[in-house]
Amino acid sequence: MQWTVVVPVKALARAKSRLSDTAADGLRPGLALAFAQDTVTAVLGCAAVRDVAVVTDDPVAGRELAALGAGIVPDEPGDGLNAALTHAAAVVRRRRPDGAVAALNADLPALRTAELARVLEAAAEFPRAFLPDTAEIGTTLLAAAPGRELQPVFGVDSRVRHRSSGAVELTLDAVDSVRQDVDTGDDLRAALALGVGPHTAAAAARLLIPGHRPG
Repeated sequence: MQWTVVVPVKALARAKSRLSDTAADGLRPGLALAFAQDTVTAVLGCAAVRDVAVVTDDPVAGRELAALGAGIVPDEPGDGLNAALTHAAAVVRRRRPDGAVAALNADLPALRTAELARVLEAAAEFPRAFLPDTAEIGTTLLAAAPGRELQPVFGVDSRVRHRSSGAVELTLDAVDSVRQDVDTGDDLRAALALGVGPHTAAAAARLLIPGHRPG
């Protein structure tokens, strides 16, 4: 099964506010962009992925991620993350009605293509499936098989909400890089320990992170 992966990227100026204890205001937009660049690069390198659709209205993010090979979908109708994902999935399905669609967080800087492939292979067994984040509260990936609606309910307690919506929770070992999203300084340190992509490594080198030595 070949997948189109939808990656939502919010306005960089408003991104990653919970990293304020780790990154100054002037550094957070660049850090958020670096996360998205490493995420999209890893997704595009996955053999199970046909293409990537980034949903964003941020001109810098759109330009930089398009340069990597992602398609850009406008953030419509401007009514939050779930509405944006629903819109992007509909755009994708109009182009490829027989395709499988997955929504993936943009803040997975340690993402490994082989681990993503394992998750997508497992998701292909179900009409809808999701992968919880490392904290086991949120969701990093939501997948819908051909002919099935994505029905995203990201936000607070999205693990419970996606499970309640009928999506199957994937329980896989050794896919830490697909689960390790970055919202806090501790999350960033955990991602660095896993090994992040080059964009995040360069951005993190400008931060004073105890115990981290830039590669």
